[in-house]
Amino acid sequence: MDAKAWDERYAGTELVWSAEPNRFVAEETGGLSAGRALDLAAGEGRNAIWLAKQGWDVTAVDFSAAALAKGKLLADAQGAAVEWVTADLLTWTPEPGAYDLVLVAYLHLPEAEMAKVLAAAAASVAPGGTFLLIGHDVTNLTEGVGGPQEPSILHTPERVAGALGDLRVDRAERVRRPVVVEGEQREAVDTLVRAVRG
Repeated sequence: MDAKAWDERYAGTELVWSAEPNRFVAEETGGLSAGRALDLAAGEGRNAIWLAKQGWDVTAVDFSAAALAKGKLLADAQGAAVEWVTADLLTWTPEPGAYDLVLVAYLHLPEAEMAKVLAAAAASVAPGGTFLLIGHDVTNLTEGVGGPQEPSILHTPERVAGALGDLRVDRAERVRRPVVVEGEQREAVDTLVRAVRG
């Protein structure tokens, strides 16, 4: 989907995603000391807003202006200060070595494009900083529920970890996330990769 299609999806009054942070984002970043954070493909900003409320200085980037406009309204209502940047991650490059936390949550692109975004994201992690990716795993097609149904844009822990250059990978695995589908409790399978710059 391009920016226009996502703008149309986000144009409704209801949130496309939950207002709460992703559970893995909260778990994996909750113990970190707040600093500068970069949320790539931030959507409506649920993770960016949560990080800002934890004391982080957050920049949220997405190519959907409609999504970021909703995020700004939500952030303002909660007193959370976030810098909102409308940009395409395939052409926008974050400042190298500038962020204590770089987050990529549920961004799905063809492999070559994803590798380019991940390389730029990894390069933007400051010394001692953390990189975190969470997204739909390719095994979700057969073992889970929901998410994109195109295998070529889904993640594996090995592929993500292999695209992070000189970061030290501390965690690269598949994790399960409970979801409710038509009133029934099911599980989705995600890739989770956490890495640090030493």
